[in-house]
Amino acid sequence: MKTIRLTMAQALIKFLDQQYIEMDHSENKFFKGVFGIFGHGNVTGIGEALEQESHELTFIQGKNEQGMVHAATAFAKQKNRLETFACTTSIGPGALNMVTAAGTATANRIPVLLLPGDTFSCRQPDPVLQQIENPMDYTVSANDAFKAVSKYWDRITRPEQLMTAAIHAMRVLTDPAETGAVTLCLPQDVQSEAYDYPIEFFNKRVHFIERKPSPSSAIQRAANLIRSKKNPIIISGGGVHYSFATQELIRFAEHFHIPVAETQAGKSSLPWNHPLNVGAIGVTGASSANRLAKEADLVIAIGTRLGDFATASKQAFQQPGVELLSINVNPMDAMKMNGMSIVADAKEALTSLKNELSKLSYQSHHDMERISSLNLEWKLEVERLFAEEHPDGLSQSRVIGELNELVGQESVIVGAAGSLPGDLHRVWRSHSPKDYHLEYGFSCMGYEVSGAFGVKLAEPTKEVYAMCGDGSFLMLHSELLTSIQEGKKINVLLFNNHGYQCIHNLQRGHGSDGYGNEFRYRSLDSGQLTGQYMPIDFSAYAGALGVKTYSVSTIEELQVAVSKAKNETTSTLIHMNIVPGTNTDGYDSWWRVDVAEISKSEKVTKAHKEMKANTELAKKY
Repeated sequence: MKTIRLTMAQALIKFLDQQYIEMDHSENKFFKGVFGIFGHGNVTGIGEALEQESHELTFIQGKNEQGMVHAATAFAKQKNRLETFACTTSIGPGALNMVTAAGTATANRIPVLLLPGDTFSCRQPDPVLQQIENPMDYTVSANDAFKAVSKYWDRITRPEQLMTAAIHAMRVLTDPAETGAVTLCLPQDVQSEAYDYPIEFFNKRVHFIERKPSPSSAIQRAANLIRSKKNPIIISGGGVHYSFATQELIRFAEHFHIPVAETQAGKSSLPWNHPLNVGAIGVTGASSANRLAKEADLVIAIGTRLGDFATASKQAFQQPGVELLSINVNPMDAMKMNGMSIVADAKEALTSLKNELSKLSYQSHHDMERISSLNLEWKLEVERLFAEEHPDGLSQSRVIGELNELVGQESVIVGAAGSLPGDLHRVWRSHSPKDYHLEYGFSCMGYEVSGAFGVKLAEPTKEVYAMCGDGSFLMLHSELLTSIQEGKKINVLLFNNHGYQCIHNLQRGHGSDGYGNEFRYRSLDSGQLTGQYMPIDFSAYAGALGVKTYSVSTIEELQVAVSKAKNETTSTLIHMNIVPGTNTDGYDSWWRVDVAEISKSEKVTKAHKEMKANTELAKKY
């Protein structure tokens, strides 16, 4: 057996450089590169390997460990999970900064490889700088925190362990059903230890994504179920995109006259103006989709994990006898809400199900004129929101309407948290698959700017816009600098509404007068955060990084700024002062947020009673 002597870190880089993925006879190099921030726990291990070894992996210097993993996640999401990045950090705080982003990747079923440095395996110099010591279990390090948010976790305590760990990592990363964050903890001494690795370990390795076929018995059961129903509705989730099944979905819906509603991850499956696209569903949904969901006798959920926003906390489907059919490659997601399941690839399942239903000459009983009427009613409501003026300044819905026209159909918008995801899900008009990139599986504040950078890496020829509130921007915007460093222009559209206004609205909607959610000075009179709004110059903030900035206070200024930003070659930020509370509200939906059962406030106890009454409708699940 021929061998090559390498350090563990050198072997890891050499291995990653030879990993490929193939789907539908199209082959991609799986790892685009490595994001990294170096410290004493990785700079002389993986750092040395990246510097000295021959490879084709692009190294990108992160500015915040969480931010760089968000960027890697966004890149992989935009690439439909066929390409990704690895992320390397030092030990302790550097590693722990990735935990939040690991949860974001795993919740969204997106592959990303995390390579945190770890404390010494030999323990000779313990306790080293940044080491956490657990007196009850000395094998525990900061990196054990990744176990809760990783789909596969391992610690390489001997260099030869890399061979099995790396294969298992690839097994999970390339599995459509089980993918998410994969964490390989790398003790800093083991990274630098040499071993005689078999040459075969570094051969080109192609991981095949085989479309999981639909069992004929499951298809027959599903077809019989659908045939017994008159008014089904389809929920399109992110799995429709990852399966490249958008055209199959359109053909299926058109053939059987079944309306399609979209989750955040599924949005852009159909063009916004397709006659059967009834819009966003659930808490952040459109009235058209939510009314049809209430009337549906069957819900066909495709590629969605049926989170509480899509199901309105399991209250969206209210027809007596309503049933659920779930098509999902992940068995856990397919079994949710006591539904009938087809554990299969979405494209395969839709094709097989269409053929079977055609044999049965099935047609839904939907009144197409009513669907058109509901869509028209919603279209007029969106246009009303887009035209909404406010005497005190820019309204959020008005600005979104302008931006929907200004950014152009070839651009990609990115969002994640605050009131913007709800507004965008409801009213943003998508034209083609993947022009809408919302992280709402974890709704992680701070994803927006980093995510936009990751999307730009995936879509270098497109204009990419981060739709970002001031709260999210303040929480994490460090990869804005990385975008300038890498020459990958992104555009930040900063909606400054002076605080965490989404939660402020939620709080007041459940009996509170508002507490601790706005960016105000502390009042000398009340001792609370009830003073004037804090004047934050976000343009100067971003300008100091080298970003081209604009501040606007009118629609006309916004139009000029977006036009100029398109012609810039470096990253831009457009700062907009938005009147708080001018976002959209719920349409025929409900979201469960439990309210204090006992309170000194009558408004709170009233809100609790309303919450309990609504909860009764969801008890069947």
